[in-house]
Amino acid sequence: MKSITPITRFSLIQKLIASYAAMTFFTMAALIFSILGLYSLNKTARDIARHDLVLINSANKLRESILAQERYSGKYAILKSPEFIQLFHQREVEFLNILTNLKQEKQKQELKALAALYQNYREAAERLFQGNASNTLPMKAAAEKVINAIDTIYRNGQVQLNAKVDEADRKESSTIKWTLLLSFTGFFLAICVAALFIYTISTAIGKLKKATHRIAEGDFDYDPRIPAGDEIGDLAHDFTTMAGRLKVLEQISLDASPLTRLPGNIAIERVLIKRLDSGETFAVCYADLDNFKAYNDRYGYIKASELIKITGEIIYETVMGHAGEDAFVGHVGGDDFVMVVDAEKVADVCEAVIKKFDQEIVKHYTPEDVARGAIEGVDRYGVARVFPIMTISIAVVICRQGEFDSVVEIAKATAEIKDYVKGMPKSNYFMNRRKTKR
Repeated sequence: MKSITPITRFSLIQKLIASYAAMTFFTMAALIFSILGLYSLNKTARDIARHDLVLINSANKLRESILAQERYSGKYAILKSPEFIQLFHQREVEFLNILTNLKQEKQKQELKALAALYQNYREAAERLFQGNASNTLPMKAAAEKVINAIDTIYRNGQVQLNAKVDEADRKESSTIKWTLLLSFTGFFLAICVAALFIYTISTAIGKLKKATHRIAEGDFDYDPRIPAGDEIGDLAHDFTTMAGRLKVLEQISLDASPLTRLPGNIAIERVLIKRLDSGETFAVCYADLDNFKAYNDRYGYIKASELIKITGEIIYETVMGHAGEDAFVGHVGGDDFVMVVDAEKVADVCEAVIKKFDQEIVKHYTPEDVARGAIEGVDRYGVARVFPIMTISIAVVICRQGEFDSVVEIAKATAEIKDYVKGMPKSNYFMNRRKTKR
């Protein structure tokens, strides 16, 4: 059975680009269609102005000219005055010029026929003017044929003009209709896209706002239920991840020591489990202060608490300075601390911690106690004793792959080494039953 390929989800940017590309397409289509329509209408208007109107106007002038020639020839036939011949020829020249211009503009058969008919009319007029004809009927008949030919050209031109005007009207209506249709489609699409995005984003923001309130109230497991696939979905996923991280941080914060602000037992256990799962070799250092109870009894819990805080700072700064940010420092409680560092750096870290601690500890005793090298006190059994200046003991366990299966086993190993190293004088660290002194 074939697996169904999941539908590809698009980011907000991709959705916006696709939506606005569609809107741009419709808008550009409307613009292009309107421009083409206007160009076609303009072309038709120019054609009408340059040809059809010229033809119709020229036909009217030709008709007016031939009628004037008829009047002048008729008056000459009655009055025999030469001035009518001159007027006739003026109109004749006008007629010929108009006809010549029409022939140059449009080579039509009907113009050729008109030219032939007009030539017959001119010949009949010349016979009259030269006295070779006394009867004007042939001339009138020729004039009538010329007028009929002009009227035919006029009517045909009018028919063509009306056809072009009708076609222009149809193009105008079609252009307006499609331009409006495409424009409104783009506008409607823009409204729908805007409404969809506003609804989607506002709904998601509302869910994130609700999730913020729920998380602020401590409900770190709340899921805003925003579908993944775009930036808002990714933000919701990051928001959920952040809530989980906040839950962990809250647990760590609650587990952290209020005195040193170092992570407590829960964090220590998590780090050790993570290190064991990684399979890498690492070192666990368990630091304990020697003769701390005697110091607390002698100087009071406030000074003792301050000393624990200073010890935590010494250990943390030393570990971070020598082992890097991958190292870990935790406060088990009281005067016990845990360090997790790389095995190669553990010796340098322990020696540096011991050196700094020994330099610092004498500042917290009176000069008399420091000069004496010890203080008087009572041990846990109520027996009066003399206790040396406080020292620090560090039990080191190197954890190699396969040697330890759990955190409990590591704790047992460090406890055994700690009991041994605490029995040694001065500050020491002991690594897997090998003792190294300052």
